[in-house]
Parts: sequence; structure tokens; C-alpha cells
Amino acid sequence: MQFLIYIIAYPFLWIISILPFPVFYLLSDGIYFLIYYVIGYRKKVVRANLAMALPHLSDKERLEIEKKSYQHLCDMFMEMIKTLTISSKEMNKRFVITNLDLIKEYEAKNKSIMLFASHYASWEWLLVMNEKIAYQGVGVYKKIANKYFDKLVRKIRSKYKTELVATNKTIQLISNNQKNGILSTYGLASDQSPKSDRIMHWDTFMGIEVPVHTGAELLAKKYDLNVVFAKVRKVKRGYYEATIIPITDNPKSIPNFEITHAYLKEVEKQIYEAPEFYFWTHRRWKHRRKDIKG
Repeated sequence: MQFLIYIIAYPFLWIISILPFPVFYLLSDGIYFLIYYVIGYRKKVVRANLAMALPHLSDKERLEIEKKSYQHLCDMFMEMIKTLTISSKEMNKRFVITNLDLIKEYEAKNKSIMLFASHYASWEWLLVMNEKIAYQGVGVYKKIANKYFDKLVRKIRSKYKTELVATNKTIQLISNNQKNGILSTYGLASDQSPKSDRIMHWDTFMGIEVPVHTGAELLAKKYDLNVVFAKVRKVKRGYYEATIIPITDNPKSIPNFEITHAYLKEVEKQIYEAPEFYFWTHRRWKHRRKDIKG
């Protein structure tokens, strides 16, 4: 059944990926209308999230952000499909790293790098950075249930010199790389809510006390990795910029959970600057202690 679904879906995905961008985004507009106005995908979740995270805004302002966020969500997932056939030249034109020299400076320290990312703007196209760096680029991801689509995603990422590792195999990979002297840049998006049975630490995110993922910080400390954050900005439709922000090159000297806290503050800055590009459909605040705003 998995293979049947794959062989039926793949031709449609491939055809979508080769569409000229004007037609491509016209299709995205149609999907937005269907998802937002007809299906109403997770509208209650989005509205609840916006009300909790941005209570200082009026209902009208939050509604405008809501609509724009759905438009961006459709664009982003369409752009993931575009990755199937987009050329490296086109990708590099549409996703620019503004200060790649900083990564090269960190590479010169001869230590692997932990790169924090967030579910903001385009975390998928951030993988283009791996073509430009000396280290092996590794993306931590949740394995896709359909093994054929999982293999396809791995194949696509390999075009940009990116190795994917499932979340449950991350520790093993980093440990093996450290033992074998394989210097790597490990990319993790750690701004979502952990499962209730894996809660280790609470922090404030958008003024609300919530459980947070601490795995990336713990790995950075254990293996003494340089730590940076990739701040992604949407310039205009289909165009993005990423700026690398240093967090620490000596994680073992930082008190526990301060690296995670610094990371969350950077994510907040992104959201406050342009909240319409955040991934509001996720139940980020489903576990929370209390609202500590104001």
C-alpha cells in the first residue's frame, strides 16, 4: 500500500515542482483558499496560539496575521515540493546566507557545530547552506512513516550535501562522528513542544511558561560543540535570507539551560518582527503552567 500511494503521488509532485514560479504560486493561492476558507485546517489552534502569544494585538490585527500565516504555510510546503527539481543556481538566488564567513570562522576552531533553527519562514531551504561549508551537514528530522517518501526526502537533501538522521539515532551519529574525527554541522529545530513524558525543563516562550526541548543543548555540552542560531527572514515571496547568530563556542562553561533560553529569545525576536511567518498550526502551548505576561 505504501508503494502504491507513492507511485500515484510522485508524478503529481514532480509536475508541481517543474511549474514556472508564477504558475506555481498561483496554485499555492488556490490551495490557501481551500485550506483556509473551505477546510479551515486547525483554525481553532491557530487562533488560540495567536491569542496567547500576541495578546497585545487587536482581534483585527491577529486575524490579518492568521490569514498571512496560512498563505505562507501553503507557500512553504509548496516550496518543499519545488526542492525536487529546483537547480542549485536558482536555490542560491532565492535563499541567501548573509554572513557565511561566521560559519567558516567556527569551522576554523576545529569543533563540530550545533545549529539551532526554528519553524519560521523557511527552515527547509536552509539546507542550501550545506553546499557552502566544509563540514558535513546533518539535519535531524522525524522519520516519515512511508518508507518510499522517506527515501525520496533523503535523496532530495543529498543534492545539497545534507545527511538526514532520525531523532532517535542522533546521539549515536554524533558519538560516532566524534570518535572518528568527522566534523559536522548538526541542524535542529527545537522550538516545538516536547511530549509530556519527555519534559525536563520549563522556560518562558512568548511570555508563557512552557516545557522546552533541551536535547540540542545537552548534546552541545556533552560533545563540546560550537553553538549558533540561524535567523531566517522572508524577504518576499519565494526569497529568504539567513543570518547566523553566535550563541557560544564554549558550551560547557554556560550554566544549564541558558543556551536553550538564549535560543528561545532569538526565536521570539523573529516572531515579534513578523509573526505571520511562524508555524502557528502546531500546538506549541498545549502544555503550560501559567501566563506570566504583564
